[in-house]
Amino acid sequence: MIHARLKLNYSGFALDVDLHLPGRGVTALYGHSGSGKTTCLRCIAGLERAENGFIQINDEVWQDSDKKIFVPPHKRALGYVFQEASLFPHLSVLANLEFGLKRIPKPQRRVDMAHATELLGIGHLLDRHPQHLSGGERQRIGIARALLTSPKLLLMDEPLAALDSQRKNEILPYLQRLHDELDIPVLYVSHSQDEVARLADHLVLLSDGKALASGPIGETLARLDLPLALGDDAGVVVEGHVSAYDPHYQLLTLQLPGTDLSIRVAHAPMSQGQALRCKVQARDVSLSLQSVEQSSILNRLPVTVISEIGADNAAHVLIRLNAAGTPLLARITRYSRDQLGVHPGQQLWAQIKAVAVLA
Repeated sequence: MIHARLKLNYSGFALDVDLHLPGRGVTALYGHSGSGKTTCLRCIAGLERAENGFIQINDEVWQDSDKKIFVPPHKRALGYVFQEASLFPHLSVLANLEFGLKRIPKPQRRVDMAHATELLGIGHLLDRHPQHLSGGERQRIGIARALLTSPKLLLMDEPLAALDSQRKNEILPYLQRLHDELDIPVLYVSHSQDEVARLADHLVLLSDGKALASGPIGETLARLDLPLALGDDAGVVVEGHVSAYDPHYQLLTLQLPGTDLSIRVAHAPMSQGQALRCKVQARDVSLSLQSVEQSSILNRLPVTVISEIGADNAAHVLIRLNAAGTPLLARITRYSRDQLGVHPGQQLWAQIKAVAVLA
């Protein structure tokens, strides 16, 4: 369990949060610029000292203002990944990695060189110098160096923000591997909802130094009472297990949890039983009164209408739906809402194009 109670005042900005977060998996700190995401991270790292603070990472207390406890940054068992990898330019990749490894006595090492290089796919880069690496490669080296300190907590401050879309797509699978294969809790700062949806288990929504919400990613993204629902990228996370793969059409069938419902996703091959997480954008979900069989839209799910709100466009509404326990959002016009007579409790069909599912 991670507990961070932080109060800090700057001129024109105040941070005041009391966070109880899971002690494993990825927790995303999400919000607009100036919401307090990086300040939270820096306080947890000890780089900023909260005037009134309590920080406990599982069984270790790093700060307790009431008891005059403040563990300095270099004595906190954490790894920190910044927007820029900040590698030593005069050292090879291997020497950069060894810099992190040598900080930790051998008996205390939880991640070794072979494991880190394999996880991040950087074994072929060890003899190179930073100036001969792409931005994505440098960031993977920076993440590996942080892991080699065998941290009890990994802090990542917008690690993809400085990368173009091609480099982001290159590095995201490696971040997903870290999520799946390492038992190190991660606090991940981002202002990209799609990034958060792919990586996070738990979401903290920050605004003006306060936490508006904190909870599991699937539930929090689907809430209509939060600003997340008002943006053009509003959507939900859908998780399930692969039940089939069609190599001819390159389509996965993803079984939704606790139900016989499934969706098809355009995706590379995966083995049956593997877990997969997808983002379904609200704008990519349409509604109908009946299941339309003769259509190019492959995914048709029976849903129940839960509630609705007005969207950021006066012509639109956002509908929250329940697909046998899996929440969905649909962004439709007010005209369509009225034509269908949409109301809470109504049984409808949600239609989602397979090519629109982000996985």
